[in-house]
Amino acid sequence: MTASTNATIEQQLSWRYATKRFDPSKKISKEDWHTLEESLRLAPSSFGLQPWRFINVKTPDIREKLRPNSWNQPQIVEASHLVVIAAKKEVTHSDVENYLSLISSVRGVPTSALQDYGNMMKGFLDNLASQGACEAWSTRQAYLALGMLLSTAAALKVDTCPLEGINPVSYDEILNLNQSGYSTKVACALGYRSADDAAASYTKVRYPRADVMLEA
Repeated sequence: MTASTNATIEQQLSWRYATKRFDPSKKISKEDWHTLEESLRLAPSSFGLQPWRFINVKTPDIREKLRPNSWNQPQIVEASHLVVIAAKKEVTHSDVENYLSLISSVRGVPTSALQDYGNMMKGFLDNLASQGACEAWSTRQAYLALGMLLSTAAALKVDTCPLEGINPVSYDEILNLNQSGYSTKVACALGYRSADDAAASYTKVRYPRADVMLEA
């Protein structure tokens, strides 16, 4: 990778900030949105199990219902796109079997050759279930996907605002997730910053590299 490429990546990551006001008249192109969707679909997850769903909230009326359940943040309705990331409440042996079938289909490997891998995953999930920690684990996977989305958006010069200031219970009800086996964890507004967003001019505040980058 060239120095200019490295500099461009760092510049875009520095350019990114949690956008407070979006310009409702500016929309993400179909091409850019396809890439952003792919960043979610291709995100890493433990074992590759992908215990998530991504809801692209396109309906204005639904966004209006979500706004009062989001500390009344204007990004909910002003942004070009709003993605809600939901995580699977319980990941079971059935999910492992479905994943093994997918691996077999994509890679042309017989499922019999994947049983040891499958048993390892099942043992891991059983241990999580015994601790009541399965949803906490799947939530962490969801945040890996959020990180991919934010980074990809920065590379495309698409503004974002990750939103944890939401009421997940209300989101689940509004988005009809209650019977789906998934629950809302975080949302992300995407689009283009408004000229009136004062936060765009704020200098990014981060600790020095020496304070946060350690060696062992």
